[in-house]
Amino acid sequence: MISQTSRSLLFGLAAAYAVLGTLLFCAPTMASAHFAWHVSPLVTMTIGGWCLGNAWAAFVAARQRRWAAIIGAIVYFTAFGLLELGVLIAFHQRVVLSGALAWGYVLVLFGSCMVAAACIIDGMLHRPAFAIIGRRLRTLEYGYLLLFILFVGFLGFYGLTAAEGSRGLNASIFPERLSMLSLRSFGAFYLALTIGVVPFLIMPGLGNALAHALAFQGLVVIITLAAAVFIDEFDFSGRPTQAIYFAVYLLVGVINGLYLVRYGSGEEAVTVTS
Repeated sequence: MISQTSRSLLFGLAAAYAVLGTLLFCAPTMASAHFAWHVSPLVTMTIGGWCLGNAWAAFVAARQRRWAAIIGAIVYFTAFGLLELGVLIAFHQRVVLSGALAWGYVLVLFGSCMVAAACIIDGMLHRPAFAIIGRRLRTLEYGYLLLFILFVGFLGFYGLTAAEGSRGLNASIFPERLSMLSLRSFGAFYLALTIGVVPFLIMPGLGNALAHALAFQGLVVIITLAAAVFIDEFDFSGRPTQAIYFAVYLLVGVINGLYLVRYGSGEEAVTVTS
């Protein structure tokens, strides 16, 4: 079990992300004018979706408590904070820290790193036994995990390395042409999501996967909702590849949802030491 201190920090991180995410998600037009760099309302609402999804993930991790169940979330928050801060540092000349929203975004990224570091130190001190929860993933389920890592990892790597004008960047998938700073931020987000599921390659328990799916299902749902709000900006007839953006989130959300409905959150599973 994680310590009470780590739980409290995770609850605090959840609250911080919830406040920032609500402002970005519910008032994207206003928030876009006061964000850390120039972004459209759709990008602002999407980043708000990241934040609200992170709030849910931190909240669920704090409630789950078992290291084997939350390790993916801790790894994700570490990667998300470090990668997104790295993007801001790399593009510091385009970052404008002149308002509360901009500073709030930077501070929650620092908070992600600090909370994750505290949890990692907590784990090092208590040396928890990482275990496979429930039955092992079947071949098809393990294949889905590998496919997720390869596909989302590719999106993350491409977003972090693609040059201006590269294939797929000119509104062919996302309905807007992203600035390089926004593109790198999206890449950092996708790569963090990928890194967060890597631990389950060596802890391939259904309960481990279900706990992680519950923590990140909120993120999938909220980001899909943000896209649905701006559905008029999508040109499915002229640019049919834009449907990929919706399809990927819907596919992951449906698969996760079906498993959560059928098997629960993993809390009921019997723990088998690996």
